[in-house]
Amino acid sequence: MTALRDLLDPYVEEGAVPGAVALLARGDDVTVEAVGTQAVDGAVPMARDSIFRIASLTKPITAAAVMLLVDEGRVGLEDPIGRWLPELAAPMVVRTPESPLDDVVPVRRPITVLDLLANRAGYGWPSDFSLPQVQALFEVQTDGREVQRRPAPDEWLADLARIPLLYQPGEAWLYDTCSDLQGILVARASGQPLPEFFAERVFAPLGMRDTGFVVTDRDRLTSYYRRDESGLVLADGPDGDWSLPPAFPEGSGGLAGTADDWLRFARMLLGGSGDRWT
Repeated sequence: MTALRDLLDPYVEEGAVPGAVALLARGDDVTVEAVGTQAVDGAVPMARDSIFRIASLTKPITAAAVMLLVDEGRVGLEDPIGRWLPELAAPMVVRTPESPLDDVVPVRRPITVLDLLANRAGYGWPSDFSLPQVQALFEVQTDGREVQRRPAPDEWLADLARIPLLYQPGEAWLYDTCSDLQGILVARASGQPLPEFFAERVFAPLGMRDTGFVVTDRDRLTSYYRRDESGLVLADGPDGDWSLPPAFPEGSGGLAGTADDWLRFARMLLGGSGDRWT
């Protein structure tokens, strides 16, 4: 029994989760524990190579893909995104965050690639969801965990462009939306669909063989639950949303993968011993 297992077991015993995988690495010393089962029915034990929807851990992978293009000189950090996302070349901005959608002013400067990477482009989620602009954003940006609900990227971006920015570019950090815009930027700037670019330029070089927007080995895909008053409620099973390619590969949260795949990516970011980006 390890300290890591001691940490995980109570969550399974109390019914907070059916199972979990935890990985702790320091250099070449890697500890992994898998506890519980992949679903509440208890039929399949959780394993080190069980596949999870990694949600917002998709975001740093998308940002790294942007930086690949920056390193190659195909995209510049100070470049206006209108070069690749003409829909956002000259957006309007609500006069104040509290303003109605028809009270707008012109953008003071173009949105840059750096604005997207810093989540400061003017689109995204603030702490106050009651703002008129945010309510409009809810109509376009569905729950990122429901990856089959959005239209194709071009259609989604056209819908988003009809909504004014909440802040001027560079003024405020806002969550989530910029990662989806980064994904569209990568696809358009590279001339490849985002899943193809990720597979060739990120996952293959790092050996992330179990990460992608579609899970083909669904026997290893864990079930995803939400909680309500009655307990855990199934939101998506192994034959659900991740069994088919999505119309919109979400750079904000559309990937699934394993703990070991994430370790390979994290080691690349750290630039220490272990897997390197080649």
